Amino acid sequence: MPNDLTVVAPKLLAQGLMALRENAVMPRLVNRDYEAEAAQKGATVTIPIPSAIADRAVAPNVVPPASVDSTPTQALVPLDQWREAPFHLTDKEVLESMNGIIPMQASEAVKSLVNFANAFIMGKYKGVYGYFGTAATTPFLSTGAGTSDATGSRKVLNNQLAPLDSRRFVIDPDAEANALDNRAFQDMSFSGSAEGIVEGKINRKLGFDWFMDQQVPTHTTGVATGTPLVNATEPIGETSIATDGWTNDTTGILLEGDIIVFANHSQTYVVTADADSGATTGPATVLIAPGLQVAVSDGDAITVKADHVVNLAFHRDAFAFASRPLKDSAQGLGSIIESATDPVSGLSLRLEISRQHKQTQFSYDILFGAALVRRELATRLAG
Repeated sequence: MPNDLTVVAPKLLAQGLMALRENAVMPRLVNRDYEAEAAQKGATVTIPIPSAIADRAVAPNVVPPASVDSTPTQALVPLDQWREAPFHLTDKEVLESMNGIIPMQASEAVKSLVNFANAFIMGKYKGVYGYFGTAATTPFLSTGAGTSDATGSRKVLNNQLAPLDSRRFVIDPDAEANALDNRAFQDMSFSGSAEGIVEGKINRKLGFDWFMDQQVPTHTTGVATGTPLVNATEPIGETSIATDGWTNDTTGILLEGDIIVFANHSQTYVVTADADSGATTGPATVLIAPGLQVAVSDGDAITVKADHVVNLAFHRDAFAFASRPLKDSAQGLGSIIESATDPVSGLSLRLEISRQHKQTQFSYDILFGAALVRRELATRLAG
């Protein structure tokens, strides 16, 4: 009986979905409520961001009070990431697949796609200005510190008015290992669950659902040499800060994602665009978020946080993610195409099979987009 590749496709697709369930972390933790609006590559998902509304006293009168305007904003999530992971099988390997032997290449192909999507979401940390911890020091290092790194991060989110529900904490393997060595995380009398010591799971604690992710990124700061100072009086709300004192004519003194602090207050700010210094006094215009919470004066010192691992504590609405299945437009043109959506991670996966010389090409692909839509709902825990 000749090889029937239509028999192979569902098996390989099922193997791919198993890999998705095992490896996807961030796609399961962020806001995906709007992805039904996405349709094809290049489409944009529009997410409404509510504006603050001031209250006022009720004053009964024959004339109704003036209407109060609200200024909601929008965040755009472009569906611009179309990735594939192709591999080949010989006729012998295809026959083995038909007999139930699923090649490891299928899992590895899907794993690479999932890792890319996961890292893509993690990479949106560069807009997060919340910051707690010590750069180059792994969190939960001292058992005497207990849960202070977690409660400190919680405090930052509370001060940034993040909702108390749907909070997640994503940490790297080093931070997780330290946390699990801590009695407050493993002892049932402290944690309320034996899974910390039995299964090595932190689960839900201190208002967060906890997850370990091997792809937690490390942020590398810009050159940041010299003695940086504010170079003008800047008012509350300003996002473009005149500075000087950097090393003259240096490229990349600050990079997008760097965290800075001004001497006269403790609020941390994120640099939103790379900055270079000029000649003579090393002047540079630094773009920041949020806008200044406290006015700064000419001569105020600027401190740049050092390189750090970016563990993240966040509310699910800080990030948005959309994944949509691609249309099977090439079906019947010499290709076999199967699509499915993983019920656990929700990632949509497509498998295309095409015949070549003495072998068959298999290609998994995925279409998605992600964005940081509410930076105030997240904070870094430096490591």
